[in-house]
Amino acid sequence: MIRPTRFQSNPQTADSNNFQAEPDASPAEQQRAALPEFERLASALSDAGIDVVVFDDTREPHTPDSVFPNNWVSFHADGTVVLYPMEAENRRGERRPDIIEHLHAELGFQVREIVDLSYHEADGHFLEGTGSMVLDRVNRIAYACLSSRTHLDVLGEFAQRMNYDVVAFEAVDREGVPIYHTNVLMNVGEKLAVICDATITRDDQRKAVVERLQSTGHEIISLDFGQLEAFAGNMLELRAEDGTPVVAMSQRAWESLGPEQRTKFEANGRVVTAPIDDIEDSAGGSVRCMLAEIHLPRTPVIA
Repeated sequence: MIRPTRFQSNPQTADSNNFQAEPDASPAEQQRAALPEFERLASALSDAGIDVVVFDDTREPHTPDSVFPNNWVSFHADGTVVLYPMEAENRRGERRPDIIEHLHAELGFQVREIVDLSYHEADGHFLEGTGSMVLDRVNRIAYACLSSRTHLDVLGEFAQRMNYDVVAFEAVDREGVPIYHTNVLMNVGEKLAVICDATITRDDQRKAVVERLQSTGHEIISLDFGQLEAFAGNMLELRAEDGTPVVAMSQRAWESLGPEQRTKFEANGRVVTAPIDDIEDSAGGSVRCMLAEIHLPRTPVIA
């Protein structure tokens, strides 16, 4: 997780992110509101047994969306680190080699290879990490809705380099506006898959996505547009240090779910929520976006 230093609604992402609201507060006020929300979420995850690694954002360059690290990096169980091309120029400074070096040198995570896809930015092609893709890591499937931030050529290179199958589709919100990131409309956990399938208007594409999820043994929880807009699709299943499944989402997302949906999540593992309304409203992202999960193998650090 990246602790925000100069968080604010990013004008360079507003055109492609329909979840991002027009700010009614100054940048300083947005930062003051976001910081305690960040701390509460980090504490809630730690209290649930999640090993949370927090880095402070830097003041320069100004990266207003740095609280969402999953868009610039992903960490994989074979020791691979992937860096991604970002659409907004002021987000590209979020890519920080010092963080990768600290994870390796100070915390004992093994980095075998760094796959840098950021060169695609020169051609105006993008793939914003596990925002653009929802990864089923067990079955090596990358689900991706195409948008101005998610291009097929970069997606194809990721799939080839990382040995993933791709399930690509188009998705729109209730107003017919393309959805900017796949991880706001779906999540794939070990047993449960959450998806607002109504966003996939092409019958053949919707059928392909649903059938692929079913073929991998997932029980599908369908979201409606109201739940989508409450960021219920933007959740992430984690593992506590004792192996217990933990599902993390915002308080707003949790409150949007119906009783039957909540029961299924509670039966699946521990549910962790935190109120992050200001971050959600200002930046158009939620809890899953705030978490870059570390799957790297780790060498025990000897004190």
